[in-house]
Amino acid sequence: MALTKKQIKQLRSLGQQLKPELIIGKNGITDATIAQAEESLEAHELIKCSLLEGCGYTAKEAGEEFAERLHADLVQTIGHRFVLYRETSKEGVKKIRLVRE
Repeated sequence: MALTKKQIKQLRSLGQQLKPELIIGKNGITDATIAQAEESLEAHELIKCSLLEGCGYTAKEAGEEFAERLHADLVQTIGHRFVLYRETSKEGVKKIRLVRE
C-alpha cells in the first residue's frame, strides 16, 4: 500500500513520540532482527528502530531493507533512527486510523 503525503505526515508525528522498539547492533540485519521487527509491527503497527555506531548500515539503507523484507512502509529516517509502518492483521490490536485524501 502506497502512503499519501498526508498519511506520511500523520505517521511521522506519531513516530516522534515513540521510543526505539528495535536496536540494531554490530551484527547488522539478521533473521533474528527481522523476526523481532515482524512481531513488533504486528503488535504496534508503527515502530521506531535505532542503529548503533558499529552497525555498518546507514538508517536509510537499513530502513529500506527492513521495509522490503517485511512488506512495510518506511515512514522516516533521521540520524541513526528510522520508522516503519505496516497495518496489522492481528485481532484485538488498536489500529492506527490513517487520514484519507
